[in-house]
Amino acid sequence: MLEAVEITKRFKQTHAVNGVNLFLERGEIIGLLGPNGAGKSTTISIISTLIPPTSGDVRLNNESVIKRPEKLRKILGVVPQEIALYPDLSARENLLFFGKIYRLSGSQLKQKVEEVLEMIGLTDRQHDLVKNFSGGMKRRLNIGAALLHEPELIIMDEPTVGIDPQSRNYILETVKRLNKEKKMTVLYTSHYMEEVEFLCNRIYIMDKGNILAAGTKEEIKNILSAENTIQITVERVNDSFIQALRDHPVVNRVTVQDRVITVLTPKEANAFSILFKIAEETNTMLTSIEIKTPTLEDVFLHLTGRALRN
Repeated sequence: MLEAVEITKRFKQTHAVNGVNLFLERGEIIGLLGPNGAGKSTTISIISTLIPPTSGDVRLNNESVIKRPEKLRKILGVVPQEIALYPDLSARENLLFFGKIYRLSGSQLKQKVEEVLEMIGLTDRQHDLVKNFSGGMKRRLNIGAALLHEPELIIMDEPTVGIDPQSRNYILETVKRLNKEKKMTVLYTSHYMEEVEFLCNRIYIMDKGNILAAGTKEEIKNILSAENTIQITVERVNDSFIQALRDHPVVNRVTVQDRVITVLTPKEANAFSILFKIAEETNTMLTSIEIKTPTLEDVFLHLTGRALRN
């Protein structure tokens, strides 16, 4: 349905996007993951025709949208990372305004506003000013504004940032329902790995302007198929134990969160005996140790060397 071909974007000396290739099949939910500064928002801006690439092309059904963006804009909805609403207007007035931008009018506009208000759960608050809404309500209305013209493709740039768990779950379920019932194609970026696990058919992992990995969730996880992910819980974090793990030649990566230490080792390594020996040498008390199935978070850390929220 939509394909980005070798797109690059340079801002003076900064290379924000470097030869990115990605595609969306009709009816998919695609995840685009990357830490802050990875180039996700620039990539999305190019795909949605907001800014031109320095080089490369974006194609809708094999036709360039860089040269002729009108066809894509008619079928595209965009939910930006920042709230894009008028705070001194009511929820209904915001939807009426954006509906007219999409060239809806009369009874069709009124019907779509009613449908969207019900879909995002704001019918009872439709006459309240947006500036009095909670963060979650603003996010839901932000999504509603992008759905008025029934887009075939919707781009959602971190739509759940800074909201309560209830609103977050409501948004995720809404995205899932739109994809299932209306066959809507979704490009979804998030700082929450569990959202991508829940929603997405395929995933692109991006960092420093490059696509590092692409595939289904299982294909991405198989990147670590030659390694074991071992999770160690300690009674007390010991810096000498952590350093000894990092210095050992068979340990590929060490991450620490509270009293839980996650270690990557080659599958062929006799990891348990090595870990117990290091613990004994550094007087570290282990309370549990287990081999885990690799997660998306593990792969992300392996590829980028940093946590998604950093």
